[in-house]
Amino acid sequence: MSGRLDGRVAAITGSSRGIGLAVARAFLAEGAGVVVNSRDQAVAEKVAHELGAGAVGVGADVTAEAGAEAIIGAALEAFGRLDVLVNNAGMPAAADTLDLKLDLWRRVVDLNMTAVFLCSREAARHMLSAGGGAIINTASMQAFAPFPRRLAYGSTKAAVVMMTRIMAAEWAPTIRVNAVAPGYVRTAMTERLREEGRLDFDAIARRTPQRRMAEPEEVAGAYTFLATSDASFVTGETIVVDGGWLSFGAYEGI
Repeated sequence: MSGRLDGRVAAITGSSRGIGLAVARAFLAEGAGVVVNSRDQAVAEKVAHELGAGAVGVGADVTAEAGAEAIIGAALEAFGRLDVLVNNAGMPAAADTLDLKLDLWRRVVDLNMTAVFLCSREAARHMLSAGGGAIINTASMQAFAPFPRRLAYGSTKAAVVMMTRIMAAEWAPTIRVNAVAPGYVRTAMTERLREEGRLDFDAIARRTPQRRMAEPEEVAGAYTFLATSDASFVTGETIVVDGGWLSFGAYEGI
C-alpha cells in the first residue's frame, strides 16, 4: 500500500520526543525517509534506530549555521534529496517580564526564531535549485493570544507566523511554507509540568471546547497534510490545532 509521502524525504528538527517524534512517525507511516534531530548525536541515533527503516539520526545544534547545514546535509547524504523541512525545535519559557533574564530571552529567541531562519534558509537553497519543496514551521496558539509570563515564548511564536508568511511570499511558487500552531498537547514535558504542580490538566480541559488536551499524533496530522500534495495550493498559512481554545471567548458555564 502506497503512502502519501512515498519517495519523499523530510528533515525534522527537535524530533527525538514530543510533537517532533510524532511527526517523524507519521511521515514514516506515509512512506517518507526521515532525518531525526536532537542536539545529542547518541540520542538522535537511538531514536532513529527505534523508528526503524527509513530513519536516520543527526545530532546538531540548529541555532548555529553549522547545525543547520548538518541536518540538511544529512538528508542529502542519506537519501540524496530533501523535500520537506519541519522546524519543530523550540523551548518554552515562563517568567514575569520584570524578572525575565536576558540569557533566557536570548536562548528562547535563538531556538524558537533563529533556528527557523537558519534551517529554512539552508533548506530553501537546496529546494529552489531542486525545483520544489515544503517547509513547515511550529508556531503556537500563544502567537495569537497573550499569555501572562510568556513574553519570550509568545513573541517568538508570533514572529514564526510572520516569518512563515514572508518566506512563503519570497519562495513561491517553488516552495510552500506553512506553520502549525498547537494548543496544549499531552507530552512527556507537559506531564512533568503537571507532576511539578506547574500545569493543571483539569483546568485546561475545562477551558478547551474539546474538553481535553491534544495527543501528539493529532497534531502530527496537520503537519502530514501540509507535507503532502493534498496541500498543493496552501502556502503562507498557519493551521491552529488547539481544540477550539482561541475560538472560545466566554468563561461562564464551563
